[in-house]
Amino acid sequence: MAKQCDITGKKTQIGRRYSNRTRATQFNPCGKVKRQPNIQKKRVFVAELDKNVSIKVSAKGLRTIAKNGAYNTLKAAGII
Repeated sequence: MAKQCDITGKKTQIGRRYSNRTRATQFNPCGKVKRQPNIQKKRVFVAELDKNVSIKVSAKGLRTIAKNGAYNTLKAAGII
């Protein structure tokens, strides 16, 4: 299963590594690199439902939950 945030939808990105010298010479000896999001498994208590919900969430998603509240954020994401 892919690493993806349930709240924000962030997932793995594929990129390349370039140094400034490499760009100047138009030569790329480096290959592709995966950039992983900061995903954690968390149990969030939703007071309106009086139960815990387990989600995979990124650090930015946790900040969103802290700002907007658990119930509103999870409802907007379609989890509950």
